[in-house]
Amino acid sequence: MYHDSEMPLNLSERLDPEVRALLAMMAAQEAPPLESQNPIEARNSRLEGMKMLGGDPIPLGYVEDFSVPGPAGDVPVRVYASDRGGIRPALIYFHGGGFVFGNLDTHDAVCRALAKESGAMVISVDYRLSPEHKFPAAVEDSHAVTMWVAANAERLGVDARRIAVGGDSAGGNLATVIAMRCRDAGGPALASQVLLYPVTDFSSFETASHQELGEGYFLTRAAMEWFCGHYLPSSDLARHPEASPLLAPNLRALPPALVITAEFDPLRDEGEAYAKRLRQAGVPVTMNRYPGMIHGFVSMRGVLAGGRRAIQEAAQFIRSTVAV
Repeated sequence: MYHDSEMPLNLSERLDPEVRALLAMMAAQEAPPLESQNPIEARNSRLEGMKMLGGDPIPLGYVEDFSVPGPAGDVPVRVYASDRGGIRPALIYFHGGGFVFGNLDTHDAVCRALAKESGAMVISVDYRLSPEHKFPAAVEDSHAVTMWVAANAERLGVDARRIAVGGDSAGGNLATVIAMRCRDAGGPALASQVLLYPVTDFSSFETASHQELGEGYFLTRAAMEWFCGHYLPSSDLARHPEASPLLAPNLRALPPALVITAEFDPLRDEGEAYAKRLRQAGVPVTMNRYPGMIHGFVSMRGVLAGGRRAIQEAAQFIRSTVAV
């Protein structure tokens, strides 16, 4: 990671001041590069930081942990709602972390904020992680939970006609892959998809944003290669449409999408390319690039006002697309 003084000047000047301060703090900590660690070391060294950056959890009237039957055993989930009772829309949320990190706790603050501001029930999914469980384990778990929520909507207090999927980074990848699976299986019909700086293409890291921003702005190209190597059982699967949804041959008839990207994110261009392909396929798309922000900024809502604004935008999108 660059120290602040080492960033290319023309880019550094456009960084949000809060992001600049955060990157300087991270550089001062001199943490070992992700790619120099094994997954267990990396998880242990980063999980507390992920929770801290999420900020203080918003109190809610209903939060419950339980498990849902999955293809290889139970899948833990955490359900959030402003209060108990009644029938409400739902957002099934898949956390980020490169398919290697993350759990119900790292994204607890984000899910609480989404539940509070959208009025929806948020169901956070603790899918299996790589490299212990490589692709497509995370996809299979996420799909199983989505099917279970739709089948048990009345029991949960969810309107089965108003179920959305969403996630950040790796979770954004899972959300759009699950949307394609549901379309191809003939259901359940999803109301919308919320894609926060999603991973959409593991087959190439040669976009302009990867080349320009692959070092010095939190997420690096070396880290993406590390994540890819742990997630995919073999390199030939990088072009599989359930690993790289940007390469899927058919994006028609998918639910309306919100795609949020960050100006200083190596994944920016592939997220925006996915939004463009959705539009070309006739899918209603709202696309917003947040200036001055870096990858992961939504899950850094505790220290970045841009992250809090993006959660408000996502909540408004959920309200508008799941309205009866």
